[in-house]
Amino acid sequence: MTQSTQHQFTSDVLTNYPLNLALLDEVFNKEGKVNTHYTKVLDQFSCYSVEDFKELNEHAKLSFFNQGVTFAVYSDKSKGVERIFPFDLFPRIIPAAEWQRLEEGIIQRNMAINWFIHDIYHEKLILKDGVVPAELIFSSKHYTKAMLGMKPVGNIYNHISGTDLIKHSDGQYYVLEDNVRTPSGVSYVLSNREAMKKTLSGLFRKYNIRSVQDYPQHLLSMMQSVAPESADNPNCVVLTPGMYNSAYYEHSFLAHNMGIPLVEGRDLFVDKNFVYMKTIYGPKRVDVIYRRIDDDFIDPLVFRPDSVLGIPGIMAAYREGNVTLINAPGTGAADDKAVYSYVPAIIKYYLNEEPILNNVHTYRCELETDYKYVMEHMEELVIKPVDESGGYGILIGSRSTKEERDEFKRIITANRRKYIAQPVMSLSVHATFIEEENVFEPRHIDLRTYALLGKDKQFVLKGGLSRVALRKGSLIVNSSQGGGSKDTWVLEE
Repeated sequence: MTQSTQHQFTSDVLTNYPLNLALLDEVFNKEGKVNTHYTKVLDQFSCYSVEDFKELNEHAKLSFFNQGVTFAVYSDKSKGVERIFPFDLFPRIIPAAEWQRLEEGIIQRNMAINWFIHDIYHEKLILKDGVVPAELIFSSKHYTKAMLGMKPVGNIYNHISGTDLIKHSDGQYYVLEDNVRTPSGVSYVLSNREAMKKTLSGLFRKYNIRSVQDYPQHLLSMMQSVAPESADNPNCVVLTPGMYNSAYYEHSFLAHNMGIPLVEGRDLFVDKNFVYMKTIYGPKRVDVIYRRIDDDFIDPLVFRPDSVLGIPGIMAAYREGNVTLINAPGTGAADDKAVYSYVPAIIKYYLNEEPILNNVHTYRCELETDYKYVMEHMEELVIKPVDESGGYGILIGSRSTKEERDEFKRIITANRRKYIAQPVMSLSVHATFIEEENVFEPRHIDLRTYALLGKDKQFVLKGGLSRVALRKGSLIVNSSQGGGSKDTWVLEE
C-alpha cells in the first residue's frame, strides 16, 4: 500500500495537499516541509484564496491566447482545431549547482552524439570496433545513405538537441531519450516565461532567475556560425511544412523572434546547386535553412518523389556545400531508442569520459535474451517503439490489461527491431493546480532541455520545458496525450 499523508497549509488552494511518501516530491520533503528554494513561492500562494488563484489562472490563459500559443493533435477527433497549451502557474525551480551538473552532462552527451553521427556516415570506426552493432544502425529507417561522406560546415550534425530527463525517486536525473531530428517545444518555454512575468510578476521579482529570452539570439548566432564559407552575410530562414502542421506556432514564433523569413518549400528553388528564395525584388540566395520538415519530404529527387513540401535539388546544393541544413539529414539514426542504450558507450568511445548523466536500463527486443525477459515481465515494463514520438505507441505494463499485453506481444514478435522496453521509472511529482478540483495536487513531471552546437559554439538554454502529466497517476506528459507544462526557473548562484 502506498503511504500518503494529508498536510495542512494556510493557503486554501494547498489545503490537504496529499504527500505520497513513495514518490519524490520536488516541492516538499518526506516530512512535508517545504524545500528551501520553494519557500517564497509558498509564502506568496498562502496569500491567495481559491477565487484569487482561479482568477490568476484565467489571466495566464489570456496571456497564452493573446500570444497565440496553441498546438494541434493529429489524432484529435476535432481535426484542425487549435488548442491553448495547458500551463500551470506553480513554477518548477532548479538550484544553480543542480543545473550546472545537468548542463555539463547535456553538452557531453550531445558532443558525443555529434561525433557518432559523423562516424557512421564516414569511417564507421565505432561499428568496426564492435562498440555499437553495425546491423542496428544500418537497419534504422533514419539511416540516410545520401549522407555518406557528407561533411557539414564545422562538422556539426545535431545543431539543435532536445534531451528528455526525469528525476527519479533516488534524487538522480536520468535521460529518457535524445531528440536530434527536429526537437520541438522551445517556443513554449519562452511563452511560459512571458505568461509568468505578466501573471505573477511580484513573485518573479523575489527570485534571481536565469533568462530564457535570449534563446532566439543564440539560435541565430549558431545558424550563422555554420553558414557556408562563401556567405559573407549569411541569409538564414526557417522552413515549415505550413500552417496545418501541429508545431506551426513554434515555426513562426522562432522566425519572428530571430528576425528571419519563415518559408515553405514553394518559396524556395535550386539553380546551379544554389538555393534561392523568391522575393518581390527577385531571387535571393539562402545560406542556412532551419528545416522543420522530416528527411523524407525535404527533396523529392532524393527521398519521397511525391513530396510537395520540400525543394527539388536541395540535397545536391547541400552536398556541394552551398547551403547548410539544420539539423542535418540522417541524424535520426542517433536518436533511435535502441541506439539510446549505447550512448554511455558512445561517450566513452569518442570522449574518453565517464557519462555524467544516467541512462535508464533498456532492453532491446531484437536481442534474444532481452526479448524473452520482456515477454515474461511485460507487466513490470514500459514498451516503446524506437522511432515514434509524442507518447504514441507506448504500453505501460503495470496499467495495461491482459488483452493489451497479449496484443503487444504479438506486435513485438512480428517486428522485434522496432521495440525496446524499460523499467517503470518513478518520475518525480510537483504541486500542480487542478482546475476541476480548484486545489493543488502532485503530478508527474519530466524536463526537456535544449542545447545548441555550432562552429566553436555550445549553448544550453537555462531552463527547459517541464512537462506535466495532468491526468492523475499518468506518466505520459506529452501535450498530445493530455499533458501541460510549467515555467522552469534555474536560479543564479
